[in-house]
Amino acid sequence: MTTRRRCLQATAAAGLMALAPRLALAQAAGAGLITRPIPSTGERLPIIGLGSSASFSQVARGEDVSALRSVLGRLAELGGTVFDTAPGYGASEEVAGRIAQELGIAQRLFWATKLNVAGRGGGTADPAAAREQLETSFRRIGRPAIDLIQIHNLGDLRTQLPILQEAKAQGRVRYIGVTTTFESQYEELLRVMRSERIDFIGTNYAIDDRHAEEMILPLARERGIAVLVYAPFGRTRLWRRVAGREVPQWAGEFGAGTWAQFFLKYVASHPAVTAITPATSRPDNMADNMVAATGGLPDAAMRQRMIELVEALPSA
Repeated sequence: MTTRRRCLQATAAAGLMALAPRLALAQAAGAGLITRPIPSTGERLPIIGLGSSASFSQVARGEDVSALRSVLGRLAELGGTVFDTAPGYGASEEVAGRIAQELGIAQRLFWATKLNVAGRGGGTADPAAAREQLETSFRRIGRPAIDLIQIHNLGDLRTQLPILQEAKAQGRVRYIGVTTTFESQYEELLRVMRSERIDFIGTNYAIDDRHAEEMILPLARERGIAVLVYAPFGRTRLWRRVAGREVPQWAGEFGAGTWAQFFLKYVASHPAVTAITPATSRPDNMADNMVAATGGLPDAAMRQRMIELVEALPSA
C-alpha cells in the first residue's frame, strides 16, 4: 500500500465528510474552482491539474490503462483542464492522447507538453529530430493547435526555442516556455526568464521545497510569466513525513481535510502560481486533489504556521 493511501485511510472519516459538498461544487462544470490568469493573455486556468510522470507514467507502460482512463475522466468531470505531459514520460503522452480522444475530452483539456531531443546536461539538438518530436506530439494529442509546449529541462534553447517560436507564430502552439526541476539549472532558468519572451515556466515547488519562493516566483510575477508547479508533494517525500499523522484541525480554516489538500493549498496560495500538476494514476487521488481548488487558501500567517508544522516533523 502506498504512503498516500495510508494517509487517506487515516483521515478518511473527517476527509470524506468535508469532501462531499466541495466535490459537488467542483462537479458543477468547474463552478467554484479557484482559477488563475495566464499573464500574457488573461486566460484563466483551474489551479489544480494533472501531471503524467511518476505513477501515471508507470501505468501507461502497462497493458491495462483503465485506471488512467478513470483519472483523466475524473479530472474533466470535476472541472479540471490542465494536463501536463512530455515525450520523455514514456508512454504517457501517447496513451493520454488516445484516452482523451476516446472519452471525447481532448478539446476541453489544456494540453501542456514538452520538447527536448538534446537531453539534460548539454549537447546540441538535431533540428530535424526536434521538429519530428513536435509533429509526433501533434499526432498523439490529435489537435491542430497545442495549448502549451515547453523546452524540457532547458535543453539546447538555441536550437529548440526558435522552433517553438516559429510554431507559435504559425498558430500551432498557443503558449511556449521552459522547464526545470534541477537546482543546478536554476540560474539558467532565471537568465532565460529575464532575456526571452516566454509565456510559461515549469518548476518544482512544495512546502518543504521552497527555493522557488526566493527568486523564481517573484521574477515570474515581475515578468508576467505563468508558472506550472511540479512535485508539490516533494515527489513522495512529504507523504513519508506525515505517515501515521492526522491533518491538524486548524487546516479546516482554509478548507483542507486531507494532507494532499494541505500541501496543495500551500502551493496554490502563492500568487505567482498559475496551476499545479500533481501526477497520479488513481481517480480517488484526483478527486482529493481537486478539492484543493475549492474554498479558501491560507494567508501569510497561516502559511508560516503550516511551514512550522512540517519542519517540526522528522525528515523523510
